[in-house]
Amino acid sequence: MRKANIEQFFLSREIAVIGVSGSGKKFGATVYKELKQKGFQVHGVNPKGGEVDGDKLYASLNDIPQKPEGVIVVVPPKIAEDVVRQAGRLGVKNIWLQPGAESKPTIDFCQASGLNVIHGQCVLMHAPPVQSLHKVHRFFNKLFGKLPA
Repeated sequence: MRKANIEQFFLSREIAVIGVSGSGKKFGATVYKELKQKGFQVHGVNPKGGEVDGDKLYASLNDIPQKPEGVIVVVPPKIAEDVVRQAGRLGVKNIWLQPGAESKPTIDFCQASGLNVIHGQCVLMHAPPVQSLHKVHRFFNKLFGKLPA
């Protein structure tokens, strides 16, 4: 994975976040809210449905009326495998596996399917414009050589 993969992901303006809690307190909801604030068209997905900040949560990728260009996965690895396969069937080309969602089989599937997959990186360290704590986190990752070149 290279910096170009990350740049390609953020050309997607229509993004689905898988694993958004209706309570709005878990990391998936944080990703959803921050991307929405940054101007992305974001769709939250939670199998139980519900709402976050008054916005509808869809039960699956199939239920989103507008096919997303990118998917951010914030669920356990076993669920992530199914999500990535579903995204591939829908023609989604950009997949971001948030740390904790990734597994070798999921990454291998994405690569074998020709999907642009990002893993091992926190999406909020890269979503432009990078602000606040995420900017500090990014600085230290860069300092220690943990950012893709």
